[in-house]
Amino acid sequence: MAPLGKWIAFAFEAILAIPILGGLIIVGNGYTPLIIGFFLHIIVLFFSLKERASGLGNVAGIITAILGWIPFVGWLLHCISAVILFLEALTVSRKTSHRRYS
Repeated sequence: MAPLGKWIAFAFEAILAIPILGGLIIVGNGYTPLIIGFFLHIIVLFFSLKERASGLGNVAGIITAILGWIPFVGWLLHCISAVILFLEALTVSRKTSHRRYS
């Protein structure tokens, strides 16, 4: 579950990190995407810790969801979270594929 969750969380953060579009999505939906992101990151963090994978990207995502309403700070945090989650998703996917075929 952790690899798929990392990829979903990455895609979520990457979309919200797109300048103007991400802000329009957040404001246009009454900041609901930040609440959804908060719970998404908590769920993926739970599964990551259960599978002994890194939870840093999801912790960054939780912080981003809390502070994402601040215009330029939110954009920067979404960018940072997306990069961390991308790197973690690659790492977790590689470990999973090596374990599966070894």
